[in-house]
Amino acid sequence: MSTGSRKRIVKELAECHADPPPGTKVQLIDESNVHTWEILMDGPENSVYAGGHFKLNLTLPKDYPFKPPTLNFATKIYHPNVSNDGKGSMCLGMLRSDEWKPPNRLLAVVNMARSLLLEPNPDDAVEPQLADQYKNDRAEFDKTARDWVRRYAAKK
Repeated sequence: MSTGSRKRIVKELAECHADPPPGTKVQLIDESNVHTWEILMDGPENSVYAGGHFKLNLTLPKDYPFKPPTLNFATKIYHPNVSNDGKGSMCLGMLRSDEWKPPNRLLAVVNMARSLLLEPNPDDAVEPQLADQYKNDRAEFDKTARDWVRRYAAKK
């Protein structure tokens, strides 16, 4: 990793510490590795995820910022933009290789993840059946999402 890349990552981590989205805490998983971050995020009030406490992992490639980071939910979540395959992969347009731009900031990635908890994007889903339920049977989607919050994301 270049010194410039490390400096950029450290600077962006400081930005996330200085101005985190509400209910969000960003930290390194291992102080000696700036490429793996842990994000602790409370489910936003006025969302079906309210009351939940979610852990996400952000992994930066060695050639960051020229390649996008990956963002995964470590906490199970019922969400059309998060895979239910045990990996918790998050579908965010800005994280796709063809859409990522080096000027993008990690704080924007964290903000985008939080905004998807407030308002999922069923038109860019990684779980099509959940997107369909979100669009066509919102009451059942909300009920199941709240149940998953209680089962998997309630503070212990």
